[in-house]
Amino acid sequence: MVAFTKGHGTGNDFVIIEDVDGALELTSTQVQALCDRNFGVGADGVLRVVRSSAIPEGAAALAEEPDAEWFMDYRNADGTAAQMCGNGIRVFVHYLLRSGLANLEAGSTLPIGTRAGVRDVMRSETGYQVDMGRWHLAGGEPLARAAGLSVARPGLGIDVGNPHVVVALASDEELDDLDLNPMPILEPAPTGGANVEFVVPAEPLVRDGVGQVRMRVHERGVGETLSCGTGAVASALAVRHWAGTRAPSQWRVEVPGGVLGVRMFPAEDGEHVGLSGPAQLVYRGEIDLA
Repeated sequence: MVAFTKGHGTGNDFVIIEDVDGALELTSTQVQALCDRNFGVGADGVLRVVRSSAIPEGAAALAEEPDAEWFMDYRNADGTAAQMCGNGIRVFVHYLLRSGLANLEAGSTLPIGTRAGVRDVMRSETGYQVDMGRWHLAGGEPLARAAGLSVARPGLGIDVGNPHVVVALASDEELDDLDLNPMPILEPAPTGGANVEFVVPAEPLVRDGVGQVRMRVHERGVGETLSCGTGAVASALAVRHWAGTRAPSQWRVEVPGGVLGVRMFPAEDGEHVGLSGPAQLVYRGEIDLA
């Protein structure tokens, strides 16, 4: 039997498994079984809590930041490994603190190893804020087709540690009418796939100096989720890009599971982007992975 904890960030839910010494080898089949909403625990992905020193992937994290004791081994619901998860890392840190594996004093940061590099997490008014690091335009404007969308729309490729294509829609009605259970079709298809976000800028776009946008997302390897942290970041970056140089650097992103905050800020190595939002642990249990 393996102990697990169920947690979520704005409805993006995870099965958390503590494996501090890296003794557990989770197979893709086991991850799929854990995430199955009918026959398993049910989740959008699995977070394995493991010391960076205990797994090969952690070596790069420790080389980047020797204090990155913990590594977030994140798997999508289909069992594939993912580079980064903005909601997941907040839940991951919340678990570390609640279980006594780490401390995070007010005003300090906790470095966490991920496949996208080390990410620094600190407390915020809404829960936790993550420095998602540098971002960049991925290039190209692939056409996106989705069920419920009458014609294909151009998207903007953005990389925030994992790949995204953001597509602007004209109205809330268009956004609500989408069926994102089938995977949207991107032409040309990005190598390795991408998360696809559909966004509607608010009217007015800026209120009290904060940009406003609604978003729905199809996550690669998962399907539609109630929230996607990196997707919220990509969406805010895309709308700011479209809006021009006078657009704000703070954004409020409304997702089906709640609200996330996005902030762009300068750093020594270029512009970084931060993500803030809540994290909750829901229940604990045991499951037979065999």
